[in-house]
Amino acid sequence: MDTVTERVRALRSAASRISLTPLLIRAGIYLTVLAGFVLAFPAEVLAGQQLGALVLVALLPAVGPRRVWPTFAALVTVGGWLISTDGYGRPVTLWRLLALAGVLYLGHTLCALAALLPYDAVVDPELITRWLLRAALVLLAASVLGVLLMGFGELGGNAGYQLATVAGLLVAVGVAALLGWLLRRR
Repeated sequence: MDTVTERVRALRSAASRISLTPLLIRAGIYLTVLAGFVLAFPAEVLAGQQLGALVLVALLPAVGPRRVWPTFAALVTVGGWLISTDGYGRPVTLWRLLALAGVLYLGHTLCALAALLPYDAVVDPELITRWLLRAALVLLAASVLGVLLMGFGELGGNAGYQLATVAGLLVAVGVAALLGWLLRRR
């Protein structure tokens, strides 16, 4: 019984020390993951009984950003996309695809930020602004590159898709090489 009492005391102490910035970041994670579910899943699923489970899954990465929950939420989002396109015949549109990729990246980067911050951290607002600005620049560059690659894929008819696939693979290899170089540079 003493261990339960100690855990309750520790939880109450931690709850009293929570600062606003880490709490807002975790709220942003929850809303971002929930927005990804809205973009990915068809309306029939969102209006059904599965909505409660999706709300719970969106809460998990906000509570445990250092654990497996951000990856799990991203996989549920991708699964919802596959269900809506293959199972419900929802058409693939560019705006929805870019918005979903952006929401997935934003959720990922917010989880990374939340994993670094303790609950009682006092954070300079400039840090959050720079972090979100960097994420916005990455999203803008990825969106422009994605639109260009899609346009490149339509140039050669059926062969254009193969060219776009090769170009996409070359970009992925280039990004991996850049990340490896940055890692070795440290």
